[in-house]
Amino acid sequence: MRKEAIKKMQEQAGQSFSYALRAGDYREPWRIFRIMAEFVEGYQFLSALKNEITFLGSARIKEGHEYYQIARSLAGLLAKKNFTVITGGGPGIMEAANRGAHEAGGQSIGLNIQLPFEQIINPYVTRSTSFFYFFTRKVMLTSPACAFVYFPGGYGTMDEFFEVVDLMELGLMNKCPVVLVGRKYWSPLIDFLVNRSCIIGSVPGDHVQAWKVVDSAEEAFEQLKDVEDTGVAGQFDACTFNNEANVDWKIFRIMAELVEGFEFVTGIKNAVTVLGTKGTTSDSPYYQSAYRLGELLAKKNFAVITGGQKGTAEAANRGAFEHGGVSIGIGMQVGDKPRLNAYLTKSINFKFPFTRKLIVTTPTRAFVFYPGGFGTLHQLFEVLTLIQTKKMTMVPVILVNHNFWEPLHSYIKKMMVHELKTIGNEDDEIYQIVDTEADVLRVIAEFEKENGPVVFNRPDVAIKN
Repeated sequence: MRKEAIKKMQEQAGQSFSYALRAGDYREPWRIFRIMAEFVEGYQFLSALKNEITFLGSARIKEGHEYYQIARSLAGLLAKKNFTVITGGGPGIMEAANRGAHEAGGQSIGLNIQLPFEQIINPYVTRSTSFFYFFTRKVMLTSPACAFVYFPGGYGTMDEFFEVVDLMELGLMNKCPVVLVGRKYWSPLIDFLVNRSCIIGSVPGDHVQAWKVVDSAEEAFEQLKDVEDTGVAGQFDACTFNNEANVDWKIFRIMAELVEGFEFVTGIKNAVTVLGTKGTTSDSPYYQSAYRLGELLAKKNFAVITGGQKGTAEAANRGAFEHGGVSIGIGMQVGDKPRLNAYLTKSINFKFPFTRKLIVTTPTRAFVFYPGGFGTLHQLFEVLTLIQTKKMTMVPVILVNHNFWEPLHSYIKKMMVHELKTIGNEDDEIYQIVDTEADVLRVIAEFEKENGPVVFNRPDVAIKN
């Protein structure tokens, strides 16, 4: 990459990318067009690439670390087999993979995110583009790949990991190899999924078993060397957005969903978002707890926002609805039919998961997470990532049920904070674990007593007054 391009990216990384917005209104036209510009430019950039393998992992792992060297070696091996290596373009594991591909004479691609800290384009990227919005950049990171390699990381890596496996489970992304490097790091997470999420029916065991866990570049290469770019387009494949038959309707459909979504949430100010598994039934203690929480929130004049489906969402909506509260569903259409429960006073459905995720994380004063699977964990780590990187104003993030969440908390504390230092000491304090609905309201009240009421929680969409 030219020195002037690197200098420009470094200058951008030092800027603040937060934008003030008139209270209660998310609908400024420039925001919609900026988002759409990122989609169009991103897909145009990706459409020329072939045989892509995406590397994901911590930006904080240094050159001398074992994982850095494995990523560098593996990328070199893949580049020599004519694979295109894609990373987020930053330091750490991203730099290592770009470096290995560059040194082997291969294509070394960087899809950078503009942050006020940490994310500077590394010098081993041969082609790059930059994004302001996390969700557009994540779509681009996942769109073209015919395989994914995950190295140890922090909240961002977990966000990207659970997004991919969630989309595969939903059938919104073509299934492809997922290779996890570092048994010591990934095995406790897999144990958590098997012993917690699989047990409650939120995660299919065969999906977990399909992942390949390795400890060396050679082991990973054996899993990836024969991967083929089939050319079969998934919903977000770049080629479906870059030809005359598809580009117009898909781009305008995304734009329409964004406009409708921002219109929908405009004016919602006193809401709490409740997320969790859709598989829980009315006789489950999780369902009953979410119902009681919906009731308590309604009595405190909070609107309840959920994903609008069955399970935890239905329980929280039902509790609010049956006690005269505002009950909002921000749903996802999978297949031909909308999936909304019967206890909603206001609802909207989305075809594209990335537009839905942007909208569901916009108008809330707190996030409450009940036990769940890939989708719940994806939403959790996306929120934690947005708060950690200052793309979202700090709000209470509350996990309900110590028995379910404590193994994940211990994993975060041990592996991310202490052993690898992929997140800071303060980052595992972004969330709290509680056991009762009363504790949820207590945490919200204590937070707002100390910090004041949160009006908006996404600086890239809006900021609080």
